[in-house]
Amino acid sequence: MKPNPASPETDSRPRIRLLKGYSKRLRQGNPWLYSNELVMDDAARAVPPGALVELVDAGDERLGVATFNPHSLIAGRRLTAAPDAAIDRDFFVERLTRALSLRETCYDTPCYRLIHSEADHLPGLIVDRFGEVLVCQLNSAGMDRLSEVIVAALDALLAPRAIVLRGDSPIRSLEGLEPTIRVAKGELDGPVALSETGVTLLADPLAGQKTGWYFDQRDNRDFVARLCAGRSLLDAFCYSGGFALRGAAAGARTVLGIDRSEAALTLAGQAAERNGLAGNSRFRRADALEALARFDTEHERFDVVVADPPSFVKARRDLKGGLRAYRKLARLAARVTAPSGFIALASCSHHVDAAAFGEAVARGVADAGRHGRIIRNAGAGPDHPIHPALPESAYLKFLVLALD
Repeated sequence: MKPNPASPETDSRPRIRLLKGYSKRLRQGNPWLYSNELVMDDAARAVPPGALVELVDAGDERLGVATFNPHSLIAGRRLTAAPDAAIDRDFFVERLTRALSLRETCYDTPCYRLIHSEADHLPGLIVDRFGEVLVCQLNSAGMDRLSEVIVAALDALLAPRAIVLRGDSPIRSLEGLEPTIRVAKGELDGPVALSETGVTLLADPLAGQKTGWYFDQRDNRDFVARLCAGRSLLDAFCYSGGFALRGAAAGARTVLGIDRSEAALTLAGQAAERNGLAGNSRFRRADALEALARFDTEHERFDVVVADPPSFVKARRDLKGGLRAYRKLARLAARVTAPSGFIALASCSHHVDAAAFGEAVARGVADAGRHGRIIRNAGAGPDHPIHPALPESAYLKFLVLALD
């Protein structure tokens, strides 16, 4: 990072003051500052959403640079503890280079999450890499305001064929941002291919969910694939067929993927054709919970059942109902699992901690009259690192049970 105390940009940054006694979390590494921890006077409220500000404590000690949004509950997101750092292309190149080194250590192919927001010290920014195509989620007003600098840094470091800016996540509404999707560099003429353990999968960076793919489940797909040889596989909430196609490639006898998105199922079918897996892979449009209930009624059973649903708990107020939904999902999944089969269940909500999710799953399995052993208790892969001072970054829970 580049200290530049003489820069007009650093000299003109508004100062945002922490209330007395509220700097401890920041000093311990948590990058978030809530509005009730700050002096929200007229000057602070007048700061444009997403502007760079200098943080100071109640005694005027300088605590670094943050993006600031006076209209958001998470009002400040600290980028660096260096108060004179220039937040320019070189700053982002340095952070990107560090993140790239980690991913290249962990993965042989350039398909992964390159930037995982706070854990990669760029709060509010997600970057997924699909070879020569990069897809960015700009989830805060600060990162949205810095989008041109981010694109320039990505271009300088990786020279990708295309860079897509996704600004359509629900969290942007909390930042007062309008939804938007645009190609900031290059052109895209359709879905992009990615490679995972020798299987070619397809993602749609412009119209797919999130960035078009879920890299976070890669290691869990590796594990489940090893269970599938010679067995039947049901992939509920299959999206574009990640678990389904990995299981098919690993030798599953039959594979059925279910999802409500026709577009995602089309990509799954196309990927099945590309990999020579169409013969034992079927994809069907349906509500996954309704399909599971119907399979139970019709006494249809599967050796391996995967259920990776969208978040059932989008806000803390939804927690009680969401846990009931996870319990119901576990019950339905266990009911349609053959004797000596496996179920794999996931939660992607950071509002649900691992203990609560595990209890909901255990109760659901018991409701189904089944018994089992947990053989995998995992989260996301290493391209989704966890910020040690931010428990919310450990959002993914994934359990695999061997049933009786």
